[in-house]
Amino acid sequence: MLRTPAVPVTDFDTELRRLVRDLEETMLAAPGAGLAAPQIGVGLRVFTYVVDGAVGHLVNPVLELSEEIECGPEGCLSIPDLVFDTPRALRTVARGFDMHGEPVTIEGSHRLARCLQHETDHLDGILFVDRLDREARRLALKEIRDAEWAGLPGPIVRESPHPTYGRAV
Repeated sequence: MLRTPAVPVTDFDTELRRLVRDLEETMLAAPGAGLAAPQIGVGLRVFTYVVDGAVGHLVNPVLELSEEIECGPEGCLSIPDLVFDTPRALRTVARGFDMHGEPVTIEGSHRLARCLQHETDHLDGILFVDRLDREARRLALKEIRDAEWAGLPGPIVRESPHPTYGRAV
């Protein structure tokens, strides 16, 4: 599921609002800085984030990235206990919609820019380890193989109220 690009949201309905609430609750309970729908088994282009106390979400995001790059620590709720310095654009402008279908623009730098890029990558089937240089990626993949959770079955989505029913489309 994490490697499958998510499909655009077309229905801004009650189910989408429920999905955004589910994502937000799960992200805050984890706790994490962001959570994308594919991370909970829903193949739709939506994510939530919390950066510096500001909680938000974005549906069908499109990013504009600055040319200036910043390398900083990054981890992922889908890959527990793994943190590596990851290159990202220093500034990001994210355009998309809120859960009601209203246009949204989010401008961020540093941590917010990193979070917007990380979560949008999830919607494109990209993990942060894919952004690492060759040596760091080799070390990250070794840590993943050696992790105590490696090889254990992933979570099972038994029932989903969302249109993809817990499967990628």
